[in-house]
Amino acid sequence: MLDYLVQSRDQTYPELVSEIEAQGGTITARHLSRLASGAVSTTYRGHPSTRRAIQQVFGRPFQELLAPYEPGQISPAAPSGGRPLTGDQREVVEMAASRAKRFALDAVQTGLTDEAMEQVYDDVRHIARAYPQRPLSEILGPLVEAQDTLFTLLEGNQQPNHARQLYFLTGITSGLLAKASHDLANPHAALTQARTANLCAERADHPGLRAWIFGIRSLVSYWAGNPHDSLRYAQSGIAIGADNTTAIWLPVSEARAWAALGNAQMVHDALQRAEDAWSLVHPDDLDALGGICTFGRSRQLYYAAEGLAQIPSEAADAERYARQAVEAYSDHDNPEWAFGDASGAHTDLAITRVTQGELEGAREALSPVLELPADRRINGIIASVKHVHEAIRRSDRRADADARDLQEEIETFTRVPMQALSQQ
Repeated sequence: MLDYLVQSRDQTYPELVSEIEAQGGTITARHLSRLASGAVSTTYRGHPSTRRAIQQVFGRPFQELLAPYEPGQISPAAPSGGRPLTGDQREVVEMAASRAKRFALDAVQTGLTDEAMEQVYDDVRHIARAYPQRPLSEILGPLVEAQDTLFTLLEGNQQPNHARQLYFLTGITSGLLAKASHDLANPHAALTQARTANLCAERADHPGLRAWIFGIRSLVSYWAGNPHDSLRYAQSGIAIGADNTTAIWLPVSEARAWAALGNAQMVHDALQRAEDAWSLVHPDDLDALGGICTFGRSRQLYYAAEGLAQIPSEAADAERYARQAVEAYSDHDNPEWAFGDASGAHTDLAITRVTQGELEGAREALSPVLELPADRRINGIIASVKHVHEAIRRSDRRADADARDLQEEIETFTRVPMQALSQQ
C-alpha cells in the first residue's frame, strides 16, 4: 500500500522524508524506500513518533501501509493522502527528467557509463550553484537525493576513474549537507556530514576538496560559538596547501575566528595573507562547479567586514569593507550573489554604525535583512542579526527610544527562524 501511495503522489523519497520529519518523525529516504518495497516485515513497528508521522502523512494506519495493495482499494484518480496534479508545466518537465535520470542510473548494472557520470555531475553542479541563491527548502530535497544516489553508486562495482569522481562528488554533497545542517542550527549533524565529506575527499585524493571541507568546518564552528575550533579548522585547511580559491576562504575564516577572540593584529595579518594568496590561486574542478564551491571577491569583502566589525576599535575599517561588500552584493544577477552573505554584509554595516552611534544609519543598513521571509532566515543570518542587538546593548545609546525600537524589531525577526518552519 505504501509503495502505491508513494507512486501516486509523484514525490521523491527525500521530499516525503521532509514531510514525515515535519510531523515529528525520523527516517531516512533509504529506509522509507525499503518499507515501500516490502523489504521490511509487515510486523515491523518502528519508533512510535515516526510511525505516527507516517500515518499522518499518508492518512492510513501504519500496518495497513505495509500490507499488500489490493486493486480497487483506492481510486487511482484520488489516492488517499495524495496530491492532485497541478498542471504546472515546469513541475511536469522536472518530474519527467527525474524519472529519466532514475531509469538511466538504474540501468547501470556493472558500472557507470560516461553519460550517467555526466548526469550525476550535472546534478551536483546545479545544486552547488543554486544553494547560495535559493531558499534551503528548495535545495534540501534534491541535495539529500543526490547524496543518496552517490552512496548507492559507490556501493556498486565502479571503474577506478569513476569511483574517484564519485568520491569527489559525494564529498561535495556531504559538505553541502554540512552547510545545510548548519543553516538549520544543527552543528552536530553538520560536523558529522563534514567528517564523511573529508573521508570522501581523501579517497578522491583531492587536496582542494579537503581544504574546502575544513572551510566548512571552520564556518560551522564559528557560528556555533566555538572560535578556537574555527581557528584550528581554518589553519588545518591552510596547512594542506591547496591552490584553488579555498586558499582565500581559509585565511579570511581564520581572520574571523581571531576577531571573535579579540585579536585585532592577527585579524589584519590573516586578511593580508588572503589578499596575497590571490596571486597564487589556480581554480580547479571544485571551483568549476561554481556557487558555494568557489570563493570570490564579494565573499572576501564580507568576511573581512564580519571579522573587523567585532572589534570596536576597527569600526572605520569594518565600515569600509562592509560598504564594499553591500555594493558587491547589490546585483542579484551576479553569479557571486548569495542572500546569506549579502545579509551578513548588511548586518556588519549596521554593527559598525551602532558602534559609531549612528542608530538611524544602522536601521537603514539592517532594513533589507529584517524584510527577509522566514524561509531565508538561516542560522547564520539569525546569529548576525542578534549581533546587531548585542552591539546596541553595549552602545552608549542603548537607552534611547530608537535603540529600543530597533531591538524590538530584531527580536520579532529572530522569533521565527527558518528551522521553526518545519515545526509548524
